[in-house]
Amino acid sequence: MSFLGLALGGGGARGLAHIGLLKVLDAEKIKIDAITGCSMGAVVGGLYAYYGSAIQVEEFILQTINHPKFIELGIEKLSDNRREYDKNYFEQFVDYIDARLQAIRALERPSYFDESLTKEIYEVVPDVPIESLQLKFSAIATDLLSGEEINFSKGNLRKAVRASSAIPGIFPPVPYQDYFLVDGSASESVPAGKVRELGADRILAVDVMRNLKVVDQPQNVFEILYRTEDITSFHLSRLRLREADLIIRPQVSNLSWADFDMASEIIAEGAKAAAENLSEIKRLINRNSYLLEIEHYIKKLKGDI
Repeated sequence: MSFLGLALGGGGARGLAHIGLLKVLDAEKIKIDAITGCSMGAVVGGLYAYYGSAIQVEEFILQTINHPKFIELGIEKLSDNRREYDKNYFEQFVDYIDARLQAIRALERPSYFDESLTKEIYEVVPDVPIESLQLKFSAIATDLLSGEEINFSKGNLRKAVRASSAIPGIFPPVPYQDYFLVDGSASESVPAGKVRELGADRILAVDVMRNLKVVDQPQNVFEILYRTEDITSFHLSRLRLREADLIIRPQVSNLSWADFDMASEIIAEGAKAAAENLSEIKRLINRNSYLLEIEHYIKKLKGDI
């Protein structure tokens, strides 16, 4: 008997592609037994484990990001793929100044968005125990103090999702017990290995990381730090993905984490990637468990994982 686990990676708005994949799996009546998510993967995975329906998750997400309060946040101003063709020069200039004033203010606090606003944003996430969800679920967060990965497989869903998606510098860290938690992507972008802890014997991973592109020479300390973090995150993600039995990569790597105004297109890309890999997904589900276990053991011996 197969036990299918999904590992849903982080990537901000790019992670909305997970919804498209889940819609295809639902339409094909493919049973998911466990989900481990990181960052937006935790948001989408947690909501799916709560509702048990990708359509309901899609409706919830689209309603949330189209709500006036979410639009008021101006998250799109943080995108490096700004589409300014519908704004005149003065509007672009005002946005430019506003974004930089916000960044300067953020130097005096731990994040771009303050605690009260962040709490309001996450009020929409169901306030329920993870143990009560319709399928096994866990969310990855990173403790800033010890550097330890924290895998929330029980406790409050809203707290776990908020900790897992607390993008460093954007949302404030989440105090929890002796931890000071931020986005799980700081330690594991696609938690392929962690979903095995929920009992999964075959892992389908969804990678929505940006490609590591060649860039112009960094001009200041911030650009050097950001570039170094990008390189580290990219290679760590590739290393952790070796735990997966099948990896799906929706074509969203050209987008920014803040491109929530492209939600429908991103979801469609997730569905497209799932449809294109549907035969592989079904083959994975029908694979003999013992053969998969042997393959996984051989990978370990070879040092592939």
